[in-house]
Amino acid sequence: MNPTTTPSFHDAGRHDPALLPDDGLAGTLAARVWATGTRPGPAIVALRPDGVFDVSARFPTMSTLLDTPRPAAALREAVGQRLCSVDDLLANSRIDGRDESHPFLLAPCDLQVVKAAGVTFATSLIERVIEEQAGGDAARAQSLRSKVVGLIGESLADIRPGSAQAMALKALLQEQGLWSQYLEVGIGPDAEVFTKAPVLASVGTGELIGIRSDSAWNNPEPEVVLAVNSRGEIVGATLGNDVNLRDIEGRSALLLGKAKDNNASCAIGPFIRLFDAGFGLDDVRRETVHLHVVGEDGYQLRGINTMGSISRDPTELVEQTLAAHQYPDGFMLFLGTLFAPIEDRDQPGSGFTHKLGDRVTIRSARLGALHNRVTHSETAPPWRFGLRAFIDNLAGRGLLQRPTL
Repeated sequence: MNPTTTPSFHDAGRHDPALLPDDGLAGTLAARVWATGTRPGPAIVALRPDGVFDVSARFPTMSTLLDTPRPAAALREAVGQRLCSVDDLLANSRIDGRDESHPFLLAPCDLQVVKAAGVTFATSLIERVIEEQAGGDAARAQSLRSKVVGLIGESLADIRPGSAQAMALKALLQEQGLWSQYLEVGIGPDAEVFTKAPVLASVGTGELIGIRSDSAWNNPEPEVVLAVNSRGEIVGATLGNDVNLRDIEGRSALLLGKAKDNNASCAIGPFIRLFDAGFGLDDVRRETVHLHVVGEDGYQLRGINTMGSISRDPTELVEQTLAAHQYPDGFMLFLGTLFAPIEDRDQPGSGFTHKLGDRVTIRSARLGALHNRVTHSETAPPWRFGLRAFIDNLAGRGLLQRPTL
């Protein structure tokens, strides 16, 4: 989170869709906003038909809210202080600029560790193998694609990771010399789970999202992100963009940190939809996430991530995340993506890569829309609001005392 003004961009509003889900405010929507006034700072809010209500006196952090028994019911019961209308909040959270004298949306997580599961869909698994075979060279990817698909086949979606069938395929591919570290985590018993971003480093909707200036082959990754509390309970979901630098990771999996964790490279939002009587884990399993990229050159890319095609159930990914670690403040978990762009943007055979100024929209029917604009990580607003600043801010606003019940 970086409470700085996002620059204005010409004509950006034409491509900025509504941020709310298709059913509007029918769900239990929890968000973090930068609250203004005499003591500005991040506030936990409830989005309701009659406005945006600051409930920080009861829940000073999102982690506190998610750890509360029945968080959806607790948020609905909290009275709070009205900050503004929902329309005003959303209008001030658009990518075409914001007025810092009024509230705007932040990434909805705070103290949670941001984790990500990779290679959880067959299509993206094949693309990771191609990246590895190409050594991160986009120009070689197209010629390798037919070879890799021909050897692996396109039936990976029907294989349960860790099953006897998967192990038989592993043995066959090893004999053919095509076994890969990505196949290991894609169809083997152990999922890939890595740390995507430091605590408080994620950007929210309307903010700049970063790619490294030394990356020439990269793409957005539209994903569902689970909100998991300290007890390992999945209590809600949101959307995320796990920006992927294909050339850097493709050179070596040991460069995953450089490929994934950079300034402004993790976007989450626009809010967390808490599980309640009208929305639960089965809805997450059925969710379809849509991607739309609009370039300043007029280029457009559309993609889709269908959660029904995931190879590991969300509960298994949470269990593997918790297998040998504890998260006393909870964690956010990116579930991976089916989307892997292979169409050419410029030269034939060069595939897709971002250009500066690309506007990226990630949207689903139940979770709303996450909207960001691409810049270089090196020139994006620097991340300065870390844990010490957060604690000092909460203390200055009197929110570190025992929460008001």
